Amino acid sequence: MYSDLEGLKSRGCCSIPDASQKNENINQHSCCKLDAYDWLADINLVDDKRQFDCIEVRFKNSRKEFFRVTEEIKVKRGDIIAVEASPGHDIGIVSLTGEIVRLQMHKKKVDPKSESIKKVYRKARTTDIEKWVNATSKEISTMISARRIVMEQGLEMKINDVEYQGDNTKVIFYYTAEERVDFRLLIRVLADRFSVRIEMKQIGVRQESSRLGGIGPCGRELCCSSWLTDFKSVSTSAARTQQLSLNPQKLAGQCGKLKCCLNFEVDQYQEALKEFPDNRKRLKTKEGEAYYLKMDVLKGMMWYSYADQFGSYIGLQKDKVREIQEMNAKGELPESLEDFTEKIIDVGPSFDDVIGQDDLTRFDNQNKPKKKKNKRNNNRNKNGNRPQKNNQRNSDSNQPQNKKKQENPRANNQTEKSNNRPAKAQNSNGEKKPNSNNGAGKNRNWRNSKNKKKEA
Repeated sequence: MYSDLEGLKSRGCCSIPDASQKNENINQHSCCKLDAYDWLADINLVDDKRQFDCIEVRFKNSRKEFFRVTEEIKVKRGDIIAVEASPGHDIGIVSLTGEIVRLQMHKKKVDPKSESIKKVYRKARTTDIEKWVNATSKEISTMISARRIVMEQGLEMKINDVEYQGDNTKVIFYYTAEERVDFRLLIRVLADRFSVRIEMKQIGVRQESSRLGGIGPCGRELCCSSWLTDFKSVSTSAARTQQLSLNPQKLAGQCGKLKCCLNFEVDQYQEALKEFPDNRKRLKTKEGEAYYLKMDVLKGMMWYSYADQFGSYIGLQKDKVREIQEMNAKGELPESLEDFTEKIIDVGPSFDDVIGQDDLTRFDNQNKPKKKKNKRNNNRNKNGNRPQKNNQRNSDSNQPQNKKKQENPRANNQTEKSNNRPAKAQNSNGEKKPNSNNGAGKNRNWRNSKNKKKEA
């Protein structure tokens, strides 16, 4: 179900290490969860000065430790090495070397001269890498089995992560629990089940979210799982300082605690609040006293409202508020707060919307095919009869034609001349007289003349 690469991804490996190769590109910047950048790598050392003898080694997820390396062992970033462990040895990947490690140890308050710093044994051999890959491939299945055992025993704890030691002799179970848990029986069951040494480590909910990872409400990866390594306590005073509503659903992160990002901008807000006047003082005017409602720290605005008009908000700049307070201290009362508000001039849009690019319906009905109109179907109703509208159109169309005839006098004169022509001659009985000039008489005379020529 799970591949062997799943356990190695959490250690920053791009692919499964091959024991027959050097594995130089097995660990890259884009693969590490908590990656570190050596910004002192391009600075050359002073002559006759030995490189710093400690290195930083990364293990699973966010676990990093410092180890001392001897002069005989030459290591660089990305090398797979075997380091001292208790008991046996562990396999890790070098994350930092050189003078940058000295700064990291100073930041984490680790003494470089301490004897408690463990040693680097060697670069990983072929057998070491094979054991390491075999051990990491069993971590996910071990975690699922351990969770089932915890449910069977009814313990109120949660197994979050499992980490095998490089030599496959010890397993570390990371768990979270709200109360104290007696897991002595659990350790015996796990030791009999997996035949290794068991070690239990309790972590907090913030460390749990850093190991599991996720997406925050801002849409980005969690800070604790991407770059944040030290977790400072967050209090609601940080939200009050930033004028945030004390809504626990919005202030809580994925771990259920207050968001770590609330501490990022507290110092900036504290410096900006020093320039604001005292908001506990009421502003006195001839129209009445005004009470403080809210403020915008970044814009430097403060909103007030009269005692008898709580629904109206009057926004003032912090300098104007300080000016009114100074006038009140001298016993002077301004006419109203509206005299100190800035008049908003509507400049209008900075561009002319010629194409209609801001129209909400500009993308509607563009890809739909146009329906062909069937004239035959449109001219008839469902019952097969012509609609009344068409009859009206025909009647309306006849009317303008008659008008045109009346309006054209030349056409009227022609019709009158045709009516005044003499009628054809008729007999007393009303029959028409034969016309000698008709077509039948001509044909008859032509035949007679032709016959006479033949006789001659």
